[in-house]
Amino acid sequence: MNVHKNKGPTNVLWSGDQQSMPPEVMAFLAGEDVRLDRALFVYDIQGTRAHLIGLAEIGIISDAELNQFKQALEDLQQVYASGEFVLDQRFEDGHSAIEFFLTEQLGALGKKAHTGRSRNDQVLTCLRLFMQDQLDELSDQVSGVIEQLFSMAEANQNTLMPGYTHLQRAMPNTVAVWLLGLAESLLDDLEHLNGLKKLLNSSPLGTAAGFGVPLPLARETSAAAMGFARVQINPVSTQNSRGKYELMVLHGLSYLLTDVRRFAWDLSLYMTSEFDFVGLQSSHTTGSSIMPNKNNPDVVELMRASVAVVDGAVAQVQSLLSLPGGYQRDLQLSKEPLIKGMQATREVIGLLPGLLGAVVFKKDHMRTAISPEMMATDQALHKVGQGQSFREAYLDSKQDHELVITPEDSIKSRVSLGGAANLGLELMKSRLEKLTA
Repeated sequence: MNVHKNKGPTNVLWSGDQQSMPPEVMAFLAGEDVRLDRALFVYDIQGTRAHLIGLAEIGIISDAELNQFKQALEDLQQVYASGEFVLDQRFEDGHSAIEFFLTEQLGALGKKAHTGRSRNDQVLTCLRLFMQDQLDELSDQVSGVIEQLFSMAEANQNTLMPGYTHLQRAMPNTVAVWLLGLAESLLDDLEHLNGLKKLLNSSPLGTAAGFGVPLPLARETSAAAMGFARVQINPVSTQNSRGKYELMVLHGLSYLLTDVRRFAWDLSLYMTSEFDFVGLQSSHTTGSSIMPNKNNPDVVELMRASVAVVDGAVAQVQSLLSLPGGYQRDLQLSKEPLIKGMQATREVIGLLPGLLGAVVFKKDHMRTAISPEMMATDQALHKVGQGQSFREAYLDSKQDHELVITPEDSIKSRVSLGGAANLGLELMKSRLEKLTA
C-alpha cells in the first residue's frame, strides 16, 4: 500500500493550484487542528463512509466505486491505528488527510468523495459522533461508580458518623447515608448525560455549509449508516449548533465533577488529624519531599481541582459563541476545550473506583465524635410524641439533661425515606436499572 510519507507542503482542500500563502499564516489558520483531529479521526472516517453510502444511493458513485471507497477507508483506519499513517503537519486537518489519502489510493475516483459535502457538516458530524461515543463510555463509568457506592453503603449501614451543617456537628448520621448522597447525585448526572445523548442523536451530515446542496442527498440513509436516530433538519440551525452542543456537554461534565469535588472535599477534611474519620491506603497517597511524617491525599485534591479544567473549557466555548448566525472560523477553537474537558472528566471518573476501594473508615473515631448534644433533635421529637408542640419541645430540649438518647437509638428512629433506617437503596437501584436499560 502506498502510504503518504512526511514530505511536501501542507495539503489543503481549498487552494486549488495556488499555494502562495506564507507558512506562518497557514500555521496560524491551521492552529492545533491536526493534533486535535487525532481524537476525531476515526469518526471522520466513519462519517465519510456514511456520506459515500448516501452518494451511491442517488447515483453519484456506482456500487462498485462505493466498494472501492469502503476498502480504502478500511485500509486508512488500519494504517492509522497501526501508526503507519500519521496525522501530522503535512495536513491542514483530518478532513484533508482523508481526502488526500483517498485520492492517493484511488486516483481520480478519490476526488469524488467530497461531492455535496462541506468541511462544515463534516466536522459537525465527527464531533457529534465523538461526543456520543465519549458520553456512552462516561455513562458506563459513572454507572460502575454508582454500583460500587451501593455496595459500600450496604456494608456500612450501621457505621455511625457525625453529620455536619456549617462544618459544625449537627446530628448523628451513617456512612451509608453519606455515600448514598454521592450515589444519588451521580444518578442525577447520569440522567442528564442520557438527555444529552438523546439530543446529540441526530445527523448534521448533508447540510453542507449551512444552506443545503443542489443534490437530492439521501440524508436519512447516511444518518442510519452512522447509527443516528434522526437527521438534524434545518441547515442554519445545524450550523448554529456548532459550539452550542459542545457547551451543553461541557456543562454536563461540570455538574458531574462538581459532585465529585464536594465528595473529595469531604474526604480531604475527614482525613485530617482534626477529624481522623478516614484513611487512604498508600496506593492513593504521596509523601512530602521534606517532611517524613506527611501522607498527602494528592489524588483526592487533584480530583477536587479537575472541575476547574472543565469550567475553563465552558468559559472558552461560551465566549466563542458571541457570533452571528452561520459558520465563523472562530468556532475552530471549540475543539480543544471540548476534547480537553472530556479527557479530564473521563480520567477523574476512571480513577474513582480505585480511590473508593482505598478508603478505610475509622469506625471507632467516627462513633466517638458523636457528642450528646447532637441528640437534641431526637429529644425534641420524643417530647412531640408525648403531646408537646414542637416549638415548646425545641426549647425544652436545650435544657433537658435527663432524657438520654443514644446515637444508635437516633439512627434507628430515622425511618423517613432516605434516612439511616430507611435508605431507599432499592429505589435507587431501580432508578439505575432504568437509566442504563
